[in-house]
Amino acid sequence: MEKVVEEEEWKRTRTSSSSSLQTATARMGRGVELSDFQRGTVVGCHLCKKSNREISALLNLPASTISSVILKWKRGGITTALPRSGRPHKLKEQDRQVLERVAMEKCLPSIEALTAEFHTASGANVSTTTIRRELHEMGFRGRVSSYSKPEGGQKVAKKPGSPDQEDEKVDVSRLDLRVGRIITAVQLLDTDSLYVEQIDVGEASPRTVISELAKHVSWAQMQDRMVVVLCNLKPVKTRGMMNQAVIMCASSPEKMEILDPPSGAEPGDRITIQGFPGTKSGLLNPQHLN
Repeated sequence: MEKVVEEEEWKRTRTSSSSSLQTATARMGRGVELSDFQRGTVVGCHLCKKSNREISALLNLPASTISSVILKWKRGGITTALPRSGRPHKLKEQDRQVLERVAMEKCLPSIEALTAEFHTASGANVSTTTIRRELHEMGFRGRVSSYSKPEGGQKVAKKPGSPDQEDEKVDVSRLDLRVGRIITAVQLLDTDSLYVEQIDVGEASPRTVISELAKHVSWAQMQDRMVVVLCNLKPVKTRGMMNQAVIMCASSPEKMEILDPPSGAEPGDRITIQGFPGTKSGLLNPQHLN
C-alpha cells in the first residue's frame, strides 16, 4: 500500500513538472535556447524508455529539438547548449588529462609555449586564458617552467617499478570536492535503487552521475537539491552510461543521507577540510578510495 502511494505521489509530481515545462515552452519565442532543466527533462524521459514522439507530445516540444538534445547527450553527455560562439568555456575531461600531462612532462618556459604544445597534442583550439584557468583549477601554481618540479626545485624521476601516484593510498587532501546542484534526477525503470542525475558543478556542462540512492532518498527530495560531489574520480561506465562523479553521503547500517554543503554555497565552490591543504590531484582510481 505504501509503495502504491509513493508511486502515485511520484506521478503527480512528474505531471506537475511536465505541466510547468509545457507552460514555459509555450512562452518561448522562435530560436530561444532550452534551459538546462528542459534539456535534462528530455534526457530523463529518454532514459525512462520514452520514444521521441512521446517526449515531444509530453513536453510540447518539436520532435527535431528532442532528437537534437538526445543526440548531443549520447555523443558527449552534454545537456546544455554550447555558447553561440561555438567554443565551450572549458575543456573536456579527456583534454584536461592531456593538458595535465603536457604541463607535468614538458617543463615549458611560458604559458604561450605550453598552450601551443597542448594544441599540437590534443587538437583542441583554446586561448591561453582558458589554459591558465584550467591549470589553476588543477592546482598548478607559480612559474610554468616549474610545474614538473616540487618545492625544492629538483625534478623528481619516477623509480622503475614504483606505483603511480593514483595507485598510492588516497587521503582526503587529494579529493576534488565541489558543491553541486542536481538539475534533474530520474530513477531507472528496470532498477529499484539507481538514479541518473544531471549535476551542475560549475562547469560548462552538467555531469552525468549514477547513484544508488533510490532506496534511501525519495525522487522528490532529489530534485534541484544542493549536494557535495567528488569530481576527480576516473569515469566508469554504468548501465551503458559514463558515471562522471560521486555524490557524497553519510551512511550507517540503518540508513544513508546525502551530505549538505554549507549554507549559501554555489555550484562549483570547492569544499576543503580543516587541517588538510586541499590541493586536488589528477583523476583517482575508485578502487583505491577504501
